[in-house]
Amino acid sequence: MSSDHYLTPAWPASTKVRAYTTLRTGGHSSGAFASFNLAAHVGDSEQAVSANRSQLLEQLNLPGEPQWLEQIHSDKVVEAHGGGLVRTADASFSLTSGAVCAVLTADCLPVLICDKAGTRVAAAHAGWRGLAGGILRNTVTALDCDPAELMVWLGPAIGPEAFETGVDVLEAFFENAQSGGHTEAIAHCFRPHSRKPLHFLADIYGLARAELTGLGVEDVYGGEHCTVQEPESFYSYRREKTTGRMASLIWLAED
Repeated sequence: MSSDHYLTPAWPASTKVRAYTTLRTGGHSSGAFASFNLAAHVGDSEQAVSANRSQLLEQLNLPGEPQWLEQIHSDKVVEAHGGGLVRTADASFSLTSGAVCAVLTADCLPVLICDKAGTRVAAAHAGWRGLAGGILRNTVTALDCDPAELMVWLGPAIGPEAFETGVDVLEAFFENAQSGGHTEAIAHCFRPHSRKPLHFLADIYGLARAELTGLGVEDVYGGEHCTVQEPESFYSYRREKTTGRMASLIWLAED
């Protein structure tokens, strides 16, 4: 496997935990989807996506087909299963080895979670709607353990210099804040736009960290990339509109 086509989280996870995010390079897609698009819903050819997914299974030595999701920017979490059935949700989790949790992104924030003992994992698709609406809260709840025993990696997403928002986004986060301290942390993640009144530059990594801190999750890693500003490595819907998707995957290895 070439590390040129995958990111590996820099976190002190258990050796039982396997986690990766794909880059846009090294696959079979062409044109706007070049070249390692893993999404079947964006207009890429069915043959190219199938070839890319087969390559993913082989190169990462996956224990089975990932739990692919029809992502709808919701707060819904499901337990991951193999078998190729696509389920409607924005996060999946597993408490057993062999089930691969996966989310697809191209600016939205992929969040990978495991516990320190290496007994449970989850992957969440945290666009701003899902993040404000509670997708990380529900994912942490589904893992059913002390949040202080969890660690999180924030995968590649739109960066704070590129994520332009309106007042509606700011208000959505304020409305769903967990506490006064969380509200204050949210406010620090929105910087007034210098040229557009009532517009902001938002830090989705900071918003995720504020949410996780409020939930009692202390160990959070990642958050250093910008999908918009790194076109050679990442797909970006905001940059290109017609584009592919990266996959972020996590699973527990067989004993």
